[in-house]
Amino acid sequence: MLKRFFCLAALTLLALFTWWVLWFMVMGALTGEGELLATIGPALQSEEEQGAVWCLLPSWPTLQPLVQLLLDTPVFFAMFWNACKLVFPQVAGQMAVAAPAAWAFSKLRFPGRRALYAVYLVLMVLPFQITMVPNYLVLDKLGLMDTPFAVILPGVFSAFPVFIIKKGFDAVPQSLLEAAALDGAGPLRCFFSVGLPLGLPAILSAATLGFIEAWNAIEQPMMFLQDKSNWPLSLYLSNITVEDLGLAMVASLMMLAPPLLLFMVGRKYLEGGIGLSAQTNDGM
Repeated sequence: MLKRFFCLAALTLLALFTWWVLWFMVMGALTGEGELLATIGPALQSEEEQGAVWCLLPSWPTLQPLVQLLLDTPVFFAMFWNACKLVFPQVAGQMAVAAPAAWAFSKLRFPGRRALYAVYLVLMVLPFQITMVPNYLVLDKLGLMDTPFAVILPGVFSAFPVFIIKKGFDAVPQSLLEAAALDGAGPLRCFFSVGLPLGLPAILSAATLGFIEAWNAIEQPMMFLQDKSNWPLSLYLSNITVEDLGLAMVASLMMLAPPLLLFMVGRKYLEGGIGLSAQTNDGM
């Protein structure tokens, strides 16, 4: 009973902290520029240590920062479409590559399968800072630097979706594959007719996580895209000055909206995919 109480208290505090951040962003988006400069501006403008004052509700709520962002900030929409051009092909490519690879690791038996899967696991845990230089050299040799493919191609061959989808395929009963083989289904037919429908929760889970990661990516676009006209929305806030605090609040909220909506829509599949990853044995 006591353990349950502490767990509930910890989850409640975590939820309150998360909602406080969202509340801060929403109320900041409804606060006028002058009020923002008067409350949190001193902490950002001066090098001397000064405290910021923040009220739960704005004194005079306004939609002026939102109107300014939507009607008078064309660079925001340009970077938004840049983000779409980078994220959607990357996620689609991830699923096209990861699903067959995960099926091969899960259901096929071939020499070197264990060693190759171990390499995938090592690549999955390596941070971007370690693979940054090799990626840069390869992309430079291929002449893809400063193009959308410089961000898309490394993301397409990410190892993490393979790990998530493999766990979903591990849960597919072998008896179904044997029954399909008796009916004359070959390996490809088993993959498309049995594996993909039953592994759909894991695939959608990997797609959701891949979208969130790609949408919030900062280091990859900054490293591989030198032309700022190709920068995605994740790099938009770095161009906003302290004098545009209201614009920064609204832009942060707008940037958060797509992954938050996707998470809410695909939460069931995301939870199912994570549950499969936790419950399914490796089977290697």
